[in-house]
Amino acid sequence: MTILTIVYRIRSNMTRPSSLPSGTQIGRVSLLASDRSELVEFYRDVVGLEMCSRSSGETTLGAGGRALLVIGEDQNAAPRDRTKAGLYHTAFRVPSRTALSDALRRIRTQWELEGASDHDVSEAIYLTDPAGNGVEIYRDRPRDRWSTSGGHVEMGSKPLDLESLLAASSGQPEGERIVIEDVIDPETTVGHVHLEVSAIDDARAFYEDGIGFDIAVEPAPSVLFFAAGGYHHHVAVNTWNRRSAPASGQGVAWFEITVPDESALTAVRDRVRATGGTLSEHDDGFDVTDPDGIEVRVRLENGT
Repeated sequence: MTILTIVYRIRSNMTRPSSLPSGTQIGRVSLLASDRSELVEFYRDVVGLEMCSRSSGETTLGAGGRALLVIGEDQNAAPRDRTKAGLYHTAFRVPSRTALSDALRRIRTQWELEGASDHDVSEAIYLTDPAGNGVEIYRDRPRDRWSTSGGHVEMGSKPLDLESLLAASSGQPEGERIVIEDVIDPETTVGHVHLEVSAIDDARAFYEDGIGFDIAVEPAPSVLFFAAGGYHHHVAVNTWNRRSAPASGQGVAWFEITVPDESALTAVRDRVRATGGTLSEHDDGFDVTDPDGIEVRVRLENGT
């Protein structure tokens, strides 16, 4: 997995009349697999998500009773190949350094850690699920500790001190090992999703002009971060692997953007229509497909 080594400048005053409100969040993320059993075991045992529900076609996992991940199954779903756009990683945000430490210990005993970075605004660890979907688990530092310069928040990428992080674990000694909780912290959410797209400009037109996110990171040729309410990012897109075909088959099926009230939902709907998007209406929101074939579900915060 690519680990960024440049310093980003994030706009600290990003609000404009058409922006998404500060209560905007990422809701559930859905993955499609030809056989979900291995993925379910990974997200339950390694990431630490709880089982929420299971049906003949999908399994839902989450934290603290909140659904975060839906794993669907289609035995005929084609595997994702090197040309297809789709998911770079799903980023699970834990509420504390202790929770991140516990996640690291779980990964070290059951899986392979692929990367770990200190982004100044956050600390993050990276791994890949059995189907090749990227996973980030991270914790934010308090916003009043985010460094600013020239009206911008600075976000970097340097090696994370893993030994210091491990020392923050809540685990208890049991012989020569540390025993931790099997489940992730109940306050865990999906903090952001990072996508691989075919064209940065097309993604920008959709997520900024249509959905209404602000540009969180100053534009770069191959990566762009979008956010609401001054956050460092809710959605990221990159072209690092030169994807050229739309997303399809296994991998990300859809993800949710939740907004806090009807007026915000109406504003997003109007923007998407104005930019030529085709909507599929639902009682609590609507679905729209981004330029790379990824379904985005815009919903009220307490909707389903």
